Amino acid sequence: MTARLAGLLPGELDEQQTAVHRAITGGPRAAGPQAFALTDEEGRLRGPFNAMLLSPTVGLAVQAVGAAVRYESVLTDRVREMAILVVAAHWGSTFEREAHEAVGRACGLTEPELRTLRAGELPDLMDPAERAALLATVALTRSGALSDEDYYDAAAAWGERGLFELTTLVGYYALLALQLRVFAGEGPPPVQDHTTVTRHHLEPESGTS
Repeated sequence: MTARLAGLLPGELDEQQTAVHRAITGGPRAAGPQAFALTDEEGRLRGPFNAMLLSPTVGLAVQAVGAAVRYESVLTDRVREMAILVVAAHWGSTFEREAHEAVGRACGLTEPELRTLRAGELPDLMDPAERAALLATVALTRSGALSDEDYYDAAAAWGERGLFELTTLVGYYALLALQLRVFAGEGPPPVQDHTTVTRHHLEPESGTS
């Protein structure tokens, strides 16, 4: 991955850019243990956060959406991280995948679950609420819409608030993946023959405990 946009040192930022930098590095993302670094060794913002400095007003709003999706959502940590990894696999975003695999491990995702998500597939999930959320995520990434069945299953599991937050999450991480392609030089994913994910793929095999 060859970055097209040079990172800015904290001392090179103007007042508005400094506010964006502070919101990202001093906000909820920086609280507690960090699964991935937000800055490099010299304080430059990494990944999609670097591009947010180009338009501080927009960048500040965008990072606030991300913070709300990650830290103020009714979605569980597991569902949130699995959904992010579905988006990362769809867009072929190495940065998102590596960052959120690390977060996912901290949230209890297993290595087999992570490998399955990395391959663009969905793990067998025994929790019906997790299945509903992940089926909705796949539908949103692949078609940009939900069938009535997926809509009502997800809303029944998470409420309409949760479904709104899930759609926002999908859109937010797709936006970051797009910015990573444009400014950080991430390429599109290799062409794959994605099979349609059905409910059968998410159901545990009979006899599974």
